[in-house]
Amino acid sequence: MAKSTYACVECGYRTPKPLGRCPGCGAWGSFQEVAPIARREVPKEAAPLLSLAQVDEGEERRFSSGLAEVDRVLGGGFVPGEVVLLGGEPGVGKSTLLLEMAKRMGREVYYVAGEESPAQIKLRARRLGLDALLLLKETRLEPLLALLERKPPEALFVDSIQTIEAGGSPGSLVAVREATGAFVRFAKATGTAVVLVGHVTKEGVVAGPKSVEHAVDATLYLETAGVYRILRSAKNRFGPVGELGVFRMEETGLVEVKNPSEAFLLERPLGVPGSAIALALAGERALALEVQALAAKTPFPAPRRVVQGLDGRRVDMVLAVLERRLDLPLGNLDVYVNLAGGLRVLDPGLDLAVALAVYSAVVGKPLPQELAVVGEVGLLGEVRSVVGLERRLKEGERAGFSRFLHPGNTRGLKEAVERYLA
Repeated sequence: MAKSTYACVECGYRTPKPLGRCPGCGAWGSFQEVAPIARREVPKEAAPLLSLAQVDEGEERRFSSGLAEVDRVLGGGFVPGEVVLLGGEPGVGKSTLLLEMAKRMGREVYYVAGEESPAQIKLRARRLGLDALLLLKETRLEPLLALLERKPPEALFVDSIQTIEAGGSPGSLVAVREATGAFVRFAKATGTAVVLVGHVTKEGVVAGPKSVEHAVDATLYLETAGVYRILRSAKNRFGPVGELGVFRMEETGLVEVKNPSEAFLLERPLGVPGSAIALALAGERALALEVQALAAKTPFPAPRRVVQGLDGRRVDMVLAVLERRLDLPLGNLDVYVNLAGGLRVLDPGLDLAVALAVYSAVVGKPLPQELAVVGEVGLLGEVRSVVGLERRLKEGERAGFSRFLHPGNTRGLKEAVERYLA
């Protein structure tokens, strides 16, 4: 006869007897008895093999979320049966984004209200102009699934996965993992597109076990960038990774930004040293962004290097190249490099803009205001090719720039500096 075991409701650690403190996560009084699992008999007939020719292509037809920026990040819209994990800091606008999609999607949507009361959701929906929405207040997993299986909707929004009671206290690692697995099975069986809202930790990643992110089809993060909200894909089985969607938060809700380059360059100062326009690539989207640099004499023995919005290690490499290959004196200067607008882009194609912005800041000479640059800087001072150069140049032309510096028209960093900053 199988014996009962005890499992920690926080991390899932199992033991044959209850313990006061969990050896796995250190939680006190977190063990609960787990009934033995009955042995299942193996069916005599296995499931038949399925060839690709027998697969119905209609199962993968996408449908729009109602927001073009969300569709871009998803790779063209929702796939039936897709499970999306949406993370973000408290108050960033995750619930508002769900209600905007429910308003514009034009399909039957069920909204599991775990974080807020129906009255609070109604107040926000009224502000957004949403009149009809089907709310579910049930947060116990089994009754909720039973209700959903009677009449599966086309889309299901769960706000949030940490409020679902499943095999442990809501929010525990065991409960989050079990609830996510159940929603994934439900989505694949019924074809319902499911969006799970998840809390984030202080490190900025979705709270819970990594198995949750492995189980879902896509992981999206909603982030703050100044006055804008950035929807970024960190994982996507049906589309590109790293794609960006840009929104602006207003009283009436989240408004899509159709031309992000224009928005992020709106407050760009002209004729000021230390500013360079970079043609960046985020996922499949090309953007014209401003790289700013400031160099100031340091009062400390070791000069400071402060970087915002860019890869700090790549910026350090570019500064080393400027010192060694171009004899730019940086040893007694604090250097600050910033990607204006609060955006965060990790793209090697920004190297050349960083180099020219820093050089411009040190020598006190501005770059031409109609110039946009793109290129990766190598350790020998060469300007190397980048992915999607043609798309970047087209975006630069659309943003109003007439002169371009890129790997196709410059042999190295020294030549670029002599051409514009000598």
